[in-house]
Amino acid sequence: MKHEIPTKRVILGLESFILTPLAQKLEQHLHIDSQKIALTLFQDVAASVPAYQAFLAEQGINSQDIQTLADFQNLPKINKENYISRYSLPQLCNNGNIGGCDMIAASSGSTGKPTFWPRSFTDELQIATRFEQIFHDSFYADTKSSLAVICFALGTWVGGIFTTNCCRYLAAKGYPITVITPGNNKAEILRIVQELGGNFEQVVLLGYPPFLKDVIDTGIANGMQWGQYNIKLVMAGEVFSEEWRNLVAQRIGSENPCHDFASMYGTADAGVLGNETPLSICIRRFLAAKPDAAKALFGESRLPTLVQYDPSSRFFEVEDGNLLFSGDNGVPLIRYNIGDHGGLITYAEMLEFLANWDFDPITELENHRAIHQLPFVYVFGRSNFTVSYFGANIYPENVTVGLEQPIIREWVTGKFVLQVKEDADKNRFLSVVVELAPGVEDQEEKRLSITTSILSQLLRLNSEFANYIPPQYQTPVVELKPIGDLEYFPIGVKHRYTRNNIS
Repeated sequence: MKHEIPTKRVILGLESFILTPLAQKLEQHLHIDSQKIALTLFQDVAASVPAYQAFLAEQGINSQDIQTLADFQNLPKINKENYISRYSLPQLCNNGNIGGCDMIAASSGSTGKPTFWPRSFTDELQIATRFEQIFHDSFYADTKSSLAVICFALGTWVGGIFTTNCCRYLAAKGYPITVITPGNNKAEILRIVQELGGNFEQVVLLGYPPFLKDVIDTGIANGMQWGQYNIKLVMAGEVFSEEWRNLVAQRIGSENPCHDFASMYGTADAGVLGNETPLSICIRRFLAAKPDAAKALFGESRLPTLVQYDPSSRFFEVEDGNLLFSGDNGVPLIRYNIGDHGGLITYAEMLEFLANWDFDPITELENHRAIHQLPFVYVFGRSNFTVSYFGANIYPENVTVGLEQPIIREWVTGKFVLQVKEDADKNRFLSVVVELAPGVEDQEEKRLSITTSILSQLLRLNSEFANYIPPQYQTPVVELKPIGDLEYFPIGVKHRYTRNNIS
C-alpha cells in the first residue's frame, strides 16, 4: 500500500523495477504466500480506503475478524454496481485522496457514462513487468533494437497512454526500445513502419487484434512487404482463434507464432492482469487442434484466451464460473467481479493434464528462457451480455436506444441479437439481427433506417465504440427477421441479446 511519502515511494518503486532482473521478479511468487499478500492487502484497504470501510460497515463486517483465507473468501464480492458507482472517486482511493494518483483513465459503462480509474506511477511500474515479460521472453527485445508502435486509441481510454508509459519504462531499464504513438490512425501507422521500420531489428505493433489485422491487410493491398520489418504483435481486449493467429502470421511473414504474438488480459479497472507467453500460446495451439482436450480442460466447446499471471501481483479466485481478483491500484480492489467468465489452472496441473494427452509443451518450445512456473488463467469473456469489438465493450442497452427511436419503434419488437462475426477473410464485423413487429415486412429502406439509428446511438452513448473502432468498421450489419424466427427469436424461450460467435 502507499503510505510512504510519494516521492520516496516513486524512487523505491523505480529502483526496484530497474534493478530487479525479470527472472527474479517472476520467481518471487514461489517464495511468497500469495494468500498472505491478499490478506495484507485487505487489511490495508480496510484501514485506509473510506469507501471500503463504509462497504464493510454496511455488511456488518469487522475487518479484524478476517484472519484466514476462508475468512477472506467469505467477504462479499464488489463490482461496479454495488461499490464503484456508489461512492465518490476520492472515497475509493487510499486515505480518501485522489491526489495520490497522477493519471486517470476512463472506461465506458453500460449507459455510456464513463467510469474513471485513477492510477499512480508505481501502479504503472507493476504493470510494466507484464510488458517486460513479453518484450524479453517472446521478442528478445533486450538484445534487439525495437520500434514500438502504439496503435491503441490515444486519449482518456486506458490502452494507449498506459501502454506508451510501460514501454518507456522498459527503455529506462535499458531495453533498446524506441516508442512512437500514432494511436489508431491507420495511414500514419503504415507511414511510420515504412519510413522508420528499416532502422530497427524488429517492429512491434501494439493494438486491438482486428485493428492490427486491418492495418496489415491495408499495407499488403498497398504493396507493403511486412516480412522485411520482422513484425511482432502485442494485443489486448478480445478472444481470437488460432486460425486468426495463423492467418495474420502468414501475412506478416512470421514463422514462429509462439514468439511473435502476445495477447494481454487487461482491464481499465486494474491494468494488465495476465499475458500470453510462448508457453501459453504453445499450449493453446495444441488445444485448438484437439477440441476434445480443450473441452476436458475448460469445460466448454470454445477456446478461451489463455494467459499466465503473477499471483504476487494479482490474486485470483473463481466463484460460480466468474473470475474475481484482488489487487492494489489507484482504486484498490478486493474480490472484484468484473464479469469475466473463466477459471484458474496451476502450472503443475496444466503440465500434468497435457502429459495425459501425450503433449509436452516445454520440449515443443525448446526455449527455456520463456518458461516460468506461473499459474494460468483462462477467460471466455464478459458474462454480463457485452460483446467486445476492436477492444470496445458494446452493450445491448446501446442498441436498444437505437431501436426505441420514433418511427423505428413501430417496426420492431425490441428484440435483437448482437454479435461479432468474421467474414471469409477473417475480418470482423458487428452483426445485429433485429426482430420485426407482427405484419411488418423486411424492406431495404427499413433496414437502412434501423442501421443508421443504431449506429448514431452507439456513437452517442459509447465513447469506446466511437474512439476505438475505425469508422469503416463502425456501421453494423443489420438483418431483419420475422417475429418468432426459429434461429434467433424462438417463441417461449428466454431471449439472449448477445451471442459469442467467435471462439
